[in-house]
Amino acid sequence: RVEAFRDAASAMEQEKEILLEMIHNIQNSQDMRHISEGEREELNLTANRLMGRTLTVEVSVETIRNAQQQESLQHATKMIDEIVNKLLDDLEDAKIRLMSLYGACTSDVPAGPIDQKFQSVVIGCAIEDQKKIKRRLETLLRNLENSEKSITLLEHQKASIRQSCNSKQD
Repeated sequence: RVEAFRDAASAMEQEKEILLEMIHNIQNSQDMRHISEGEREELNLTANRLMGRTLTVEVSVETIRNAQQQESLQHATKMIDEIVNKLLDDLEDAKIRLMSLYGACTSDVPAGPIDQKFQSVVIGCAIEDQKKIKRRLETLLRNLENSEKSITLLEHQKASIRQSCNSKQD
């Protein structure tokens, strides 16, 4: 029963993360640009209310770690945070580096290189921490992918507007 209880709490933690990500994606979706100002404002108010309500839920499953596992977790977290902090400086490099970290966390054959140093650090973490690290990397990569799509759509829209403006001038 204790393990079932811990599993249920972990599932709730994950569900909270998924809900927050979904709300965030809705707020930043391209579809929001194609609706009226009033509808957009109403959707943003609803999304903010839901975000606030979701953030009031605190679910925490503590992981029992020895000193070496604690140190490994801190080191792995620091490595990810360093990449995230440099994300705005070089989006493409950050994505490649995050993918190599993710490749170090998965048992599947990754599409790209594996960060061997990160892999050895993650192996030193508790199993629950390994799963959380992998989920964090998946979320970061998904968010990067969504950001790239938004940027591409905006660039396409700008190019279309420029082209139609140039056509009108001719």
